[in-house]
Formats: sequence, structure tokens, C-alpha cells
Amino acid sequence: MRTVPEVVVVGQLARDLVLVVDEMPGPGSAADVRERHEMLGGKGANCAVGVTQLGATASLVAVAGDDTAAELVLDRARLDGLDVSRVVRRPGTATGLVVDVLDREGRWRYLQDLGEPVLLTEADVDAAATELRAARVVVLQAQQPVPALLAAARHAHIGGARILLDGVPGDDGRDALLGLVDMLRADPAEAEQLLGREIDGPAAAVDAGRRLVDDGLGVAVLGVERDEPGNVAVWAGGEVFLPLEDPGPEGPVDTTGGGDALTAGLAVTLLRDPSADPGAALAVGVAAAASTVRHPGGRPALSPDLLRTRP
Repeated sequence: MRTVPEVVVVGQLARDLVLVVDEMPGPGSAADVRERHEMLGGKGANCAVGVTQLGATASLVAVAGDDTAAELVLDRARLDGLDVSRVVRRPGTATGLVVDVLDREGRWRYLQDLGEPVLLTEADVDAAATELRAARVVVLQAQQPVPALLAAARHAHIGGARILLDGVPGDDGRDALLGLVDMLRADPAEAEQLLGREIDGPAAAVDAGRRLVDDGLGVAVLGVERDEPGNVAVWAGGEVFLPLEDPGPEGPVDTTGGGDALTAGLAVTLLRDPSADPGAALAVGVAAAASTVRHPGGRPALSPDLLRTRP
């Protein structure tokens, strides 16, 4: 009998190509590639892999093409322990591609081929209704179209899952989606987009999070870039600010995937202890992000020990 995964991630699947160079070439010039990494990627896949690395079972609802690249990334996903039975193979479509060009200062530039054919539709999501209604935690990635996210949230809500929205979708349908969500994670730019104002430090982020919670959101996790970089979590019973963890003596190598790992940490903490203090969940997420930014590419490399060593 097939086991229904504990966490379902609704998001992006792609082939990631990471190229490390000493410096970016100018127009009409070239640069030697110092490191090259090809891997399973996309925000949804990165998050789902992080969930499995932290010891939970995960299913990915996403779109792949009907090409050889899809076979390669799906094989990798299966090796990572992901249930990919609800990954749609879109006929006549090339699997999504993200090229991450990284210089020696850790500055990245993305080249993305993630067009409409590799985005989820309502019908794609409805085909995964059984998994979404049986899951205990559902993660929604805001880069997908809002109608597909709304369909996923409604199925998850019927089943009583905790719903975590990673990112801020466009205006059309956003309020309806936020009304179904238990937790929102937004990076600094997304938080400013949502609230229509600058968030210039932890105090401003806490105030912004409090507004969202007062409007009915269960937990707001908002990133902070200015003043003191870190993340805040705000909920009805409290608030906490956690600075970014030190990634090591070399500093962050590549910030790609840090937010995806943070979301995985939040999701698994909620799964293991639904009554957990959101601050404790954020501590796991921050540690997961710090671990991920130590190497090129967004693929996480997490240990279940993170769940045991954080308060």
C-alpha cells in the first residue's frame, strides 16, 4: 500500500546548472568556468529535498517536460526519497532550466527558462487532491499561478493540513489565498511588496508582521535586509527576531536556496510538533538556511540533528 507523504510541496521543478567563475565577463568577452554543478533544482524541489533530509516524507506537485532532462531530474528526486507521482509530464515541453552564474564574491546572476508550460494549472493540482487532503503540512510556492495555489490551499484546508505559503503572489486572488494560509514566509522584497512600505529593520518587520497577524494570518515570518539582517516571526502570542547565522569562515558562498531551506525547516518543525513555538520553528529554519548557503547552488544539505539542537 502506498504511503501518503507527510508534507506536500506545490512548486517548481527544474534542472539547475551552476557555473562558478572568477568574475563575470563583459559584452563580447568570455570567462573560464572554475566549477560546474548540475543538479535537481527549482524552489519546490529544493524545499521538498530539504524536508526529506530533515527526516520527513515529502511529495512534490510540479511540472516537468517530456524530454531527457526530465528523466534525469526525476531520477535524482526519487533517489532523494521524494514522491514524484504527482509531477506532471507536459507533452511538447522542455523541462525548466535555471543557470546560476556565481562569481568569487558570491554574487549570483540567474538565467531562467521557466515559462508558462512548466507552471501548474488548477487541473494539475486537482489531480493531486488525494495527497493534498491527506497531508499534514502543505507548502505553497508563490511563483506558481494563483488559481493553482488557491486550488491546492482549498484541498489542503479540507483535509485539515497546516498551510505554509512561501513568497507573495500577485494581487489577483492574493487576499483569498492569504485567508486560507496558516503561515507566510516572505523575503524582504516580498514583504515590502505585500505591505506597500519600506521595512528598514527588525522593528519595522515586527510591526509589519503584527499587521498581518491582526488581519487574520496565523504566523508571519518576514526577512530583514537593512539595519540588522535576519528574520522575524510574529504570531498572536509573541514575536522574535533572529539574526542570520554565521555560515562559516568563508561567509556565504551562494545565497541561492537559503529561503527554500528555511521554509523546509519551518515545515518539518510544524509537522513534528504542531504546537511548537513559531520562534523555535524559525530557529530551525535559520540554521537550515545557514547550512545551505555554504556551497554553490540551491540544493540543501541538511541533517535531522537541526531539529534536536535548536530550542
